[in-house]
Amino acid sequence: MGHFDVVILGAGAAGLMCAIAAGRRGRRVVVLEHTGQAGAKILISGGGRCNFTNLGCAPDRFQSANPHFCTSALSRYRPADVLALIDTHGIAWHEKTLGQLFCDGSARAVVAMLLAECEAAGVEVRLRQSVHEVTRAERFRVATADGDLLAESVVLATGGLSIPKMGATGLSHDLARRFGLAVTATRPALVPLTLADALAGTATLSGVSLPVTAACGKRRFAEAMLFTHRGLSGPAILQISSYWRDGETLTLDLLPGLDSGFLAARKRARPKASVRTLLGEVLPQRLADVLLGDLAGAVAGDTPDKLLTQVAAGLKAWRVLPSGSEGYAKAEVTLGGVDTAGLSSRTMMARTVPGLFVIGEAVDVTGWLGGYNFQWAWASGWCAGEVA
Repeated sequence: MGHFDVVILGAGAAGLMCAIAAGRRGRRVVVLEHTGQAGAKILISGGGRCNFTNLGCAPDRFQSANPHFCTSALSRYRPADVLALIDTHGIAWHEKTLGQLFCDGSARAVVAMLLAECEAAGVEVRLRQSVHEVTRAERFRVATADGDLLAESVVLATGGLSIPKMGATGLSHDLARRFGLAVTATRPALVPLTLADALAGTATLSGVSLPVTAACGKRRFAEAMLFTHRGLSGPAILQISSYWRDGETLTLDLLPGLDSGFLAARKRARPKASVRTLLGEVLPQRLADVLLGDLAGAVAGDTPDKLLTQVAAGLKAWRVLPSGSEGYAKAEVTLGGVDTAGLSSRTMMARTVPGLFVIGEAVDVTGWLGGYNFQWAWASGWCAGEVA
């Protein structure tokens, strides 16, 4: 039977950062990962280049039943701290857009960095470890297929339900419930949305991308949108998906930066051009053709200004009713999780179970697209590792 100070379940971003922080304090730490790869989601993130943080990180860019819960951790482990670690390991990086920081090369460098830091801190990382049960008497007992481990602290860092093919399970949520912690309702977030057959015309647009402003309720995101064979994706849609609920309508401004009178104004300059041509100058032509329908071939000079203005206004407030989402299989993160009311915002420890910590995606804290969820993983992991 192994004896440790800290047993961490999950070798993702949060779990490995927690292990590093605890190991540096001289704690005997073991990380148990049920797949054969540490940092599997890190490796596929950012198109394989790992969007490891965001310079604009702030609490208002995270969703939670308690929007203030993330403030403490985010204020104590910042993007600058992540960058310092990245730079120490000589990993080249660049800012893409909107404060998003990516590796110049492969995300493998980030996983290698974390494992090197674990080794330097004396942390043991064990792969292909199936955890059967976690119980607590005087100490925690973690039952695995390879035997039992005893520990003063257990950290739940197995993530959420997103991307099950990468090994995602509900283990952290299940174990939290067994110890009496509440888990808020969960659903896929940062996920492509699907459109019903009624919008079959959009199926021909698969692959078309354009800048839009996507709005749902009071939330608005101005980024790119991508038509897929099943519906809508791209950063703007992934962002708004976290705020969208079944049955709600999205409003999409397909002409950001233009007013509803622009077609009428262009008509006066080029009356002999077709409406299709004028709209095709500001939208992908395939999209312009589908949206205009019978009006596509009309001569601009023969088309009343009022009708052109109505068309443009409709494109600036194009309303779509998604039929659903692509689900956890395509969701980047899980919205909801272990209720923050049962956790200390400073240490991530359960208020009623001393020594039990919950970090990362397993917690009811979900960030925007663009490196925010990695920053939450680093920060929550570090805070737990400082005290476990």
